[in-house]
Amino acid sequence: MKTIKCGIIGCGVIAPSHIESFQAMPEVEVKWACDLEIEKAEKRAEKYNIPCVTTDYHEVLNDPEVDCVAVCTEHGSHAEIVIESLDAKKHVLCEKALGRSSKCIDQMIAAHDRNPELVFGGIFQHRHEPLNRELKKMIEEGLFGTITTVNLNSCCKRTNEYYLSDAWRGTWEHEGGAVLINQAIHYLDLVNWLFGGISELTACCKNITHQEVMETEDTAVIAVKYKSGILGSITATCSSQANWRHVISISGTEGYLEYLNLDALHMEFKDEARHQQVVDRLAQCRIDEAVQKDKGYYGGGHPGQIRDFVEAIREGRQPFVTARSAAETVKMVFACYESNRTGQWVQLD
Repeated sequence: MKTIKCGIIGCGVIAPSHIESFQAMPEVEVKWACDLEIEKAEKRAEKYNIPCVTTDYHEVLNDPEVDCVAVCTEHGSHAEIVIESLDAKKHVLCEKALGRSSKCIDQMIAAHDRNPELVFGGIFQHRHEPLNRELKKMIEEGLFGTITTVNLNSCCKRTNEYYLSDAWRGTWEHEGGAVLINQAIHYLDLVNWLFGGISELTACCKNITHQEVMETEDTAVIAVKYKSGILGSITATCSSQANWRHVISISGTEGYLEYLNLDALHMEFKDEARHQQVVDRLAQCRIDEAVQKDKGYYGGGHPGQIRDFVEAIREGRQPFVTARSAAETVKMVFACYESNRTGQWVQLD
């Protein structure tokens, strides 16, 4: 089995999740650590025994031994790096958010269309977590009966210092938004994926507590219509004292489930046997693997998603979370911003 060699482009807080996940796989080598700040690249290289360090991602792309790259930089640089990587014939796994604008995403997809033999995936690691996989099966099996409503409440704490720490944060040009495109996007993706896609939404976004340090939104309220007929609501804020608390509730004619941070919190089912079945199935959903992440709230899905990405390269197929699929969620965020500007419902493709 050929050793797959990869480069990590961007050595910030998410990089360890990628590095450790790649290094946990047999016949996979992380060859490059790249960051505009050489100290960051050197720090990761020293800790993880990565042989090559650079501040210029073109060095990574020009290395004929490199098979794939993980793009872990800030949102505004994703499109340029991804497009050049694909055109350099490298497989690409790009962190969220895939791009900061619809134009950027369309350009990235066009680059993949020019190189369809390459694997191009977008990170939404929660789709790989066992509880969410099992929950999707139960939804598709009809265990909740007819689902009427789905509600998501996404809360985290981002201080003024957080937005002042990097010039790209909280800007339309470089980040593309704030709480919706950065923090809540993981859970927006989750409900979009679990329930078969959102067809229409209307949103109100405001900057309530960070006016002096950023130009984008710190709070949003969204009403959504799913393609399946489910109605839903989403609230998101990065001005909460509850740091990283995300609750999803599912109401159906046969059952109700509420779970917090991807762990079952409360459930009620009309039928006791069905209730026990759900309890038992969710109890078996434990992540056996873990990576030593700088921040624990990333969840445990990175190893599974990166394993699938590497297997897709070996098998000549696209990954479970394709870039096109990841783009759907990002464009959902853009639809929220459009709705907030226009005051209208926005239809999604």
